[in-house]
Amino acid sequence: MIRSLDARSGKLVAEVAQETTEAEVGAICERAAATAGALEDLGRSGRARMLDEMADALERRRAEVVALADRESALGETRLNGELTRTCTQLRFFGEVVNDGGYLEAIIDHARTTPAGPQPDLRRMLRPLGLTGVFGASNFPLAFSVPGGDTASALAAGCPVVVKAHDAHPATSLACAEALVEGAGRAGAPAGVVSLVFGEPAGVALVRHPATKAVGFTGSLAGGRYLFDLANGRPDPIPFYGELGALNSVVVSPGAAVGRSGEIAAGLAASFTLGVGQFCTKPGLVFLPRGAAGDQLLAALADAVRALRPGHMLTERIADGFASGTAALRRLPGVRVVAETGGVQVVAETGGVDLAGVTGQTNGGERAANGARAGWLGAPVLLEADASALTTPGSPLTDECFGPVTVVTRYGGTEQLLTMLADLPGALTGTIHAGEDEEAFARAVLGQFADRTGRLVWDGYPTGVAVTWAMHHGGPYPATTGPLHTSVGATAIRRWLRPLTFQNVPQQFLPEELRDEPAPGYLVPRRVDGRLELPAG
Repeated sequence: MIRSLDARSGKLVAEVAQETTEAEVGAICERAAATAGALEDLGRSGRARMLDEMADALERRRAEVVALADRESALGETRLNGELTRTCTQLRFFGEVVNDGGYLEAIIDHARTTPAGPQPDLRRMLRPLGLTGVFGASNFPLAFSVPGGDTASALAAGCPVVVKAHDAHPATSLACAEALVEGAGRAGAPAGVVSLVFGEPAGVALVRHPATKAVGFTGSLAGGRYLFDLANGRPDPIPFYGELGALNSVVVSPGAAVGRSGEIAAGLAASFTLGVGQFCTKPGLVFLPRGAAGDQLLAALADAVRALRPGHMLTERIADGFASGTAALRRLPGVRVVAETGGVQVVAETGGVDLAGVTGQTNGGERAANGARAGWLGAPVLLEADASALTTPGSPLTDECFGPVTVVTRYGGTEQLLTMLADLPGALTGTIHAGEDEEAFARAVLGQFADRTGRLVWDGYPTGVAVTWAMHHGGPYPATTGPLHTSVGATAIRRWLRPLTFQNVPQQFLPEELRDEPAPGYLVPRRVDGRLELPAG
């Protein structure tokens, strides 16, 4: 049985659904795959309208969806209202992407004679892959879950979607799925274009099912890698786009440390504890210069951490992973605790038992006298590691620890810093704070980051990912399984498409976008005989 828990108390609130059986997953996938033709028949404008209707349906259920998500995640109504707004904006944004049509990469090469001989008429564009499986994320119950970016971009591409609901927020997932189905119906699309399955076995069955043509996943390295291997081990391997988390590094130059220590310390503390540290873009490793300026910044960062409060983590499993992960880091030679949150910070009630004595050091929460779990707490921790501890092969310091912890290490000069950066695994982001007169230093650091990350951040903080045309949210493994692609932004749609070339095919059999004279509403940006042609206006 799939259970909905209160994340603040750990109490069972409702039993949402039965686990979806393998046979049921098969029937759902077959039904979803059968809607592909109807989804394509809607056309680009019809799919854009469908995405708008889905956003409108979510807006109509805002109060219900936010209340459910808050109960299941403890993220707070303010954060979740913002996340729902982002989710609706994202759905509508992909409607704009579809209407623009540039994502189709339409190309026409007319027949001609070349020095190498006759060339046939060739026309190429991208087409939907087919049924897409989506795995919702624990840390964003809306924006990276049932109505999130994977679902929005896949539907925009023309692919039906089956979502495996995350066990951390099943009631939220069900309400969101109902809203998407309502929106699809208002736009004339069949209900099967969006479907929901529950339970880990159902997720495995979804990846294995022959009708599934691609999968989007946001979650842990272990879970993502298992499903990635499963997708590639099928008789017909399929694309698996997994975002698996990362150790995102921040470099502070000597000049920046001298001039902006207080500002940078406050920003770092806010960034690595945002959402109780449960962001995939959390800065997990900070490089500070040795010397008085670095000492001052570290002291300011420690003061900022001590002033923070523990917060409710998303699930018991995540809280326990954070507790065990930070404990392992503390035990490493060359690692010391610089600052952590302590004292009475959170009051939770379980069965009428007041748990006001919960401290930040408990991390995973406390059990009352009756044995019930009082939510799942995560207390901010700031660690410092010697450079030798960081560069030890296989050191857990280079693995992501999901939660409000970051590790500081010190560098003595540019060459030592570059050597340490060169040994880091792939990440989603690389951040640098530098002074105006440190161009050579900045170029060297940006060069290292460019080889190992998907986004370079200048004088800022990596948490927060904008849904825009230029955004890239991805990176080399283990950050993602597909570093060529993004899970946020307009080009996320590219994951669910494949190219098809038409050779000497008569006009009446071509897609409208590839015809010499497309019907009104079908003219898109095209490269014709090597020259880019844009629609008028």
